[in-house]
Amino acid sequence: MSTIKAGNSATTTLLTTPDTSGNLTFSADSGLVLLNTNTGEWNIPIGTTAQRPATGATGMLRYNTTVGNLEVYLDNAWTNLSSYTATYLIAGGGGGGGASTSDGRAGGGGGAGGYLTGSVNLYKGTKYTASIGAGGTGGAYTDGTLPGTAGANSTIFGLTALGGGYGAGVNGSGGSGGSGGGAGSGNGSVGTGTSGQGNNGGLGYTVNIPGSGGAGGGSSAAGSNGVSGTGSVSGGAGTASSITGSSVTRAAGGPSSGDSGAGYTNATANSGNGGGSYNSHAGLNGGSGIVILSVPTVSFSNTYANATITTSGANTIISFTTSGTYTA
Repeated sequence: MSTIKAGNSATTTLLTTPDTSGNLTFSADSGLVLLNTNTGEWNIPIGTTAQRPATGATGMLRYNTTVGNLEVYLDNAWTNLSSYTATYLIAGGGGGGGASTSDGRAGGGGGAGGYLTGSVNLYKGTKYTASIGAGGTGGAYTDGTLPGTAGANSTIFGLTALGGGYGAGVNGSGGSGGSGGGAGSGNGSVGTGTSGQGNNGGLGYTVNIPGSGGAGGGSSAAGSNGVSGTGSVSGGAGTASSITGSSVTRAAGGPSSGDSGAGYTNATANSGNGGGSYNSHAGLNGGSGIVILSVPTVSFSNTYANATITTSGANTIISFTTSGTYTA
């Protein structure tokens, strides 16, 4: 490799070492190389993705004509330096509600899936993968104490919205997760939520029967404690967002009721809501999670898989209800 080297004394101001490799290295004993030409320019290597160096080294910089952007080699990978800002909403799958008995005791409501919002820089030409967490299943009805199952995590950008904790069966404890599941009527402790994602479930009614279990925690509030008789308690409140252009509330905790009446339905798909628990029934299923991105329409690449595309004002909305990808 031919070398042009700046020295650090009057007698070694500039050294050149030629060879036939075709490569040229600039170096300086001080460790500083200035490439400042005032009003001129510095021409860097230009080529396609296929023409990248066979072996990358940290700090390599080039212009990629395939994607039309600058790229640098960092962390063992080529990273595009051209970016734009997107906002996101990530909800994990809600936990399933616990089973109840036929004597008026209810299980706990399932906890909501974890709920995350914020903004992130997307690098052009980079593919991002969204994984959508399934909702937990309700506890099977055996006139016993079976809990539900936890919801699954939703992920993108290295961020994870945790699945909701399961609702307890009668006398049982709720599971922990994005938001915690409620405890069952009779005994048991609440499931705990995760800071920044959700809240704890509620305690079950413990004095006598009949009574409800504790409700599942939600992204904005803890689940309510159980009450006596055939009364119902609502799950912890979810969080409203207008990222799609209209306000939608997601990631609410599952209810619990000492009554088996109206309201016995599974949580809505892609809501991140926890499943409920009703007297004399199996627990209800939690809602699956969701990932939503909002990007400036002028930057939208139109390269995606398994997403629904809508618009809101100057932004394009990319909604993942099943796992998919978006290339910025």
